[in-house]
Amino acid sequence: MSLYQKLLRVQTQLKAPKNQYNEFGGYHYRSLEDIVEAVKPLLAKENLVMTLSDELVFIGDRYYIKAIVTVIDAETGKKHEVNGFAREAEDKKKMDVSQITGAASSYARKYALNGMFAIDDTKDSDATNTHGKNENNNGSNQNKANKQTITAITSFIKRDDKAKNIAVSFLKTKGFSNFDGLHELSQEEADKLLGKIKSVVMGKTGG
Repeated sequence: MSLYQKLLRVQTQLKAPKNQYNEFGGYHYRSLEDIVEAVKPLLAKENLVMTLSDELVFIGDRYYIKAIVTVIDAETGKKHEVNGFAREAEDKKKMDVSQITGAASSYARKYALNGMFAIDDTKDSDATNTHGKNENNNGSNQNKANKQTITAITSFIKRDDKAKNIAVSFLKTKGFSNFDGLHELSQEEADKLLGKIKSVVMGKTGG
């Protein structure tokens, strides 16, 4: 049996249910670890060996994590390789440099595994928000933005597209992918965002 016939058998037998739940995004997903644990016995059954590795590559003006998944036929030595890429965020709320790199590696490896084993995933990048959410839950909630400031920001967002775009861009720099992130901002961050919005919106309406 060829390597690709064995891979086909693994792909058709693999079951990796979405057992993880992201409270931040409100959806279920499968983690990198879920996939690895589910595929190990199937690889062993087909006498296949899998390796996972990372490389740091520079593309354009940013560094990317290149994940490499290699499946090797232990009987013939033939191998098949699939790559996945993830860009390291410039800043991720409440994450140090090693955590940011680790999150990018996990993301890239998961998508390389998806390619190798024909797994369809649509919300993996949002799954990294779990880290931010857990960090916030485990940490202190002091200095969270007050309701008055969040209400003011939300009011601008609802009635002005420029305010909405400013908020989206600002939240992305803090590691958030939707407006739920407003409630995770510190008072200082929320004040800064509100100031940015006011300077544009008030300037527009006054001009």
